[in-house]
Amino acid sequence: MFNGIIKQTGKIKKIQKIKNDCYLEISSNMKFLRNEIGSSISCSGACLTLDSKGFNSGKFYVSKETLNKTIFKYSKKGDIINLEKSMKYGDAISGHIVQGHVDTISLVKKISLVGKTWLINFELPSIYKKYITNKGSIAINGVSLTIAKILKNGFQISVIPKTLKLTNIIYVKEKDLVNIEFDILGKYVKNFIKAI
Repeated sequence: MFNGIIKQTGKIKKIQKIKNDCYLEISSNMKFLRNEIGSSISCSGACLTLDSKGFNSGKFYVSKETLNKTIFKYSKKGDIINLEKSMKYGDAISGHIVQGHVDTISLVKKISLVGKTWLINFELPSIYKKYITNKGSIAINGVSLTIAKILKNGFQISVIPKTLKLTNIIYVKEKDLVNIEFDILGKYVKNFIKAI
């Protein structure tokens, strides 16, 4: 489990594809420890397994399912990746509960500025609109953000300068794709109501 508070990023150093499997090598100032091999790390919102570690780098396994569900099928060498290690019991949750299970990808439709704050509009298929609510939580590339406005064909978020500085959101451009994970509490409530 993660909380979407990103403090470090990495850069894709190498992409290795073997049949239906893929490995990403990510260079970063984040310290990957030997005893963390096999553990889960959020890589731009996708929960990936640390396969091995090198000097200032980590190698991650990406399954075919993850490739199909995330932006990693479009990734290239040099891309910046948000990184977050899994939480420990007792850690403060400053964002919201993020599982690292990407629900879909979304297209960036428009970016505008209000002072130093970015307002970003995202396109979202109507099938997913039931999972979003005004002022509700959403994870974009693993970053815990608040939905500022519901739009006809999507939603808008507001990103403050500190978040831009610490995450790969600052590199996002119009027509880019991002990983989306909807709030798990909203998904549970939706399924519960559907079942009764």
